[in-house]
Amino acid sequence: MGTVSAQQKRTISGVVADEITGQPLPSVTISVAGKQQRTKTDAKGKYILELEPSDRTLTFSLVGYETQTQTFQENRTLLNVLLKEKKELLNEVVVVGYGTQRKIETTGSIASVKADELTQMPVVNVAQGLQSRVSGVQINQNSGSPGGNVSVRIRGTNSINGNSEPLYIVDGIQISNSGGINDVSPLSTINPNDIESVEVLKDASASAIYGARAANGVVLITTKRGKEGATRIALESYYGIQKVGKKLDLLNATEFATLENEVFKDNYYPDPASLGEGVDWQDLIFQSAPINNQQLAINGGNEKTQLSLSLNYFKQDGIIVNSDFTRYSYRLNVDHKISDRLKIGTSILGSYSTNNGVNAGAETLDGGGVVTGSVLGAAVGAPPVLQAYKPDGSVFPFGEQGNGRYREVVNPLNFTEILQRNNIKRTLINLFGEYTILPGLVYRASFNSDIENRLYDNYSPLSILNAADINENSGSGSKENRDYLNLLHESLLTYTTKIGEDHSLKFTGLFATQTEKYKMNRISATGFPNDATANEALQLALNRTVLSERTSQRLDSYMGRVNYGFRDKYFLDVTARVDGSSKFGANNKYGFFPAISGAWRVIEEPFLKDINGISDLKLRASYGISGNAGGIIPYQSLATVASNGGYNMNHTWLTAIGPMGIANPNLRWEKSKQLDIGLDLSLFNNRLSFVGDYYHKRTDDLLYVLALPLSSGYPTMTGNYASLENKGVELAANATIFEGDFKWSVAANVTINRNKVLDLDGGVTQERFITNYTLLKVGEPLGVFKTYVFDGINQSAEEIVPGYDGRVGGHKVKDINNDGIINSNDQIITGNPNPKFIYGFSTNLSYKNFDLSVFLSGTQGNDIYNISRLSFENPIGQRNLFKGVVNRWTPENHSNQYVSPFVGGRLPISDYSMEDGSYLRLRNVTLGYRLSGLKGVLSDLRIYVSGNNLFTITDYSGYDPEVNTFAGSNKEIGVDNLVYPQARSFIAGIQVNF
Repeated sequence: MGTVSAQQKRTISGVVADEITGQPLPSVTISVAGKQQRTKTDAKGKYILELEPSDRTLTFSLVGYETQTQTFQENRTLLNVLLKEKKELLNEVVVVGYGTQRKIETTGSIASVKADELTQMPVVNVAQGLQSRVSGVQINQNSGSPGGNVSVRIRGTNSINGNSEPLYIVDGIQISNSGGINDVSPLSTINPNDIESVEVLKDASASAIYGARAANGVVLITTKRGKEGATRIALESYYGIQKVGKKLDLLNATEFATLENEVFKDNYYPDPASLGEGVDWQDLIFQSAPINNQQLAINGGNEKTQLSLSLNYFKQDGIIVNSDFTRYSYRLNVDHKISDRLKIGTSILGSYSTNNGVNAGAETLDGGGVVTGSVLGAAVGAPPVLQAYKPDGSVFPFGEQGNGRYREVVNPLNFTEILQRNNIKRTLINLFGEYTILPGLVYRASFNSDIENRLYDNYSPLSILNAADINENSGSGSKENRDYLNLLHESLLTYTTKIGEDHSLKFTGLFATQTEKYKMNRISATGFPNDATANEALQLALNRTVLSERTSQRLDSYMGRVNYGFRDKYFLDVTARVDGSSKFGANNKYGFFPAISGAWRVIEEPFLKDINGISDLKLRASYGISGNAGGIIPYQSLATVASNGGYNMNHTWLTAIGPMGIANPNLRWEKSKQLDIGLDLSLFNNRLSFVGDYYHKRTDDLLYVLALPLSSGYPTMTGNYASLENKGVELAANATIFEGDFKWSVAANVTINRNKVLDLDGGVTQERFITNYTLLKVGEPLGVFKTYVFDGINQSAEEIVPGYDGRVGGHKVKDINNDGIINSNDQIITGNPNPKFIYGFSTNLSYKNFDLSVFLSGTQGNDIYNISRLSFENPIGQRNLFKGVVNRWTPENHSNQYVSPFVGGRLPISDYSMEDGSYLRLRNVTLGYRLSGLKGVLSDLRIYVSGNNLFTITDYSGYDPEVNTFAGSNKEIGVDNLVYPQARSFIAGIQVNF
């Protein structure tokens, strides 16, 4: 029977080629209908298959080509097939400034990220979803607190004192991101699940169309819109648990008590060994915290009206107790076609958010400030011999324990008792109308608003104070209202035409006017009789102060753009924009921002037609100027006055107003000039693609605070004095390795950026300390560290070099110039917080109904100044220290790292606290199972589990190498003063479509 069966089998063979060019196609998958049997074409497009008598249908598939099914007669042995290239590859559209373009027409550096990538892991805001997915974009999660601050740098830091965050445009509504380490990110008020796609405009040709606000790059966010067809309902829900990824190793109670006896030489703890491990304060402030997301989305419409509606609830508890973030949000997008010429629509995004925060990452170098200024510092420094709670369950102040020995140390639970609540109401509205005047000539008017109100509630209760310290001024509270209103009108006129078959032209003209208003009212009080009403009855306090502010600014803009294309081979874009701002000096109200870019699709040249391996090849080049209006707040170009306190005259207190700022009528824009040269390459029928860019960006007229002579009557003046440059290389690659039932794709990117300060104040100042360890220096990158060089421990008095407070058993620093004395001449640049390169890698696999995705990211070559080591490796008594201090210097143990308990005082500012901040982080692993094509109401269902921040490979000793105490600062970078760490989380979710 086996011989008969073998005789019944037959073979079929053939060649698969491109329908247009006739060139053979390698790696085409040929599968037998209804079976797992398949093969691939070879390098010459040939294939051969052995078939059963019943096999009559073959399917031919290849990335970039339309899948084709062929049915044939039983006796057929030769089957040649021509595959048709997918037109959507040539017609794929990307969002650009004020419109869209086919991807092949783009001449600038634009990167796109789709919705499923943004929300692959649970994120609070869109910037977190972009992290490490786009080359040229560095994103740091400065704080792991719920809703915490994120800083974004596109092609490096572009300002010194100004804002270096990019401009975000959500459905035409312009917003910006800023804030300190303990602030809620403005981006956290927008639900990432509402986003359809994100385009990052990186070079000047792509971003200069936004003129005065585009020097830091532009992020275009498009939300999901309604689609014609049956109404579709989607539900998504996930729930997870978050935990701290790492705890710091500290002295236990026995080790702490032994050290205290040595420091104070009083034998206060007669039997340290009896104290054991003591209290683990990190365990008391950290918790397992839930994260919860619920989303309902409705989408549908007919040929005239399309609607998309979503409702979302998001709740994230923090891994530090009594910190959390809650957001309720909705989105409504409507498009309505009134006639063939007139279309109207709206986008409305609303949210109500509540953040309960705790202070983390005190922005101070002072050792005591580290301990008392933040919850993490207090938890690390809290003596393990003390108690957390009183018998009644209330927080036990340290000053009431140990006979007052630890009055100056704060119970870390105090910070969790302090009310720090931020309620945010925000509504983004875009209304537009579009009218076709003539064929190809379209006028579009849009009216946008960003309306935001923030209410800050703060109260520090009496109950956390030492009983002996309570007086009539104890207890403090405040209420602060901030209202933001951003109104923008844009009138856009576009004309699109073709000249013959070869030439395409598009003209765009814009007029825009934007008004931003801000007002703040704050009342603060001290001296509360009790904690009964917290800050809800500030009138009960003994002392009250009131503060109010109001600012307004306006920006008027005019823009023109011409896009030209020839035979889908050559493209040229020319843009010019003029912006006028009320913030700038009388002599420089307007700025001009031009850009030009071109592209050559080499693939269309005859000499490449016969090269089968190349699917697409495009060269790009651009040059342009963009501006940064975010460098200053309103009125800095004017002479200003302010209250300077007051005077007591005849026993009457009189408020005084005096001059504060000197006028500068020449105050103008920060301007970035940028050159970009790019390459887009696709190989093997678009299975492998590369994007590479080289850029050189110089930013001049940087706003810098110039010191004035005392005779002027003013301490400083803000002016355009400084300049810096960024230059670098961006590389990104995507590959489809397998197609079919088993799919496998990978993506990777790497960014190399070099930043350098070119000038500070017209050549007068060559360097300037920002902190005791951070420096601005001409010829060096922003934020470099300048310190003494640590040289071990002084083992004897003879080793001590005069000039600093050197002691036996204390830190020794190098005499760099060998002059026999330690002074500022011995301080050198010892570290650079800017990474040598950043990178990201992701892979997606699926087999039938199962899918698996993995995402990694990292940085290499950046330094972190871990200033917490200056406090917690310095045995001055009354606070706990890092575990390594067990091996401290003593006359019997000549350690060359940890100082003697008899040294006392602050350690010298040296590179002792410098650490390598390089890391590789497994950000996300997600495994899912999908059921599709279900009958009845339910059409699609997917369940998944996900792990986030599962591990981090790093040599850094702190909580988290992705850190910056000074949040989005341009100058103070890579500093760790015990910032709220990122959580490790595990979630399970379900997605249902009806």
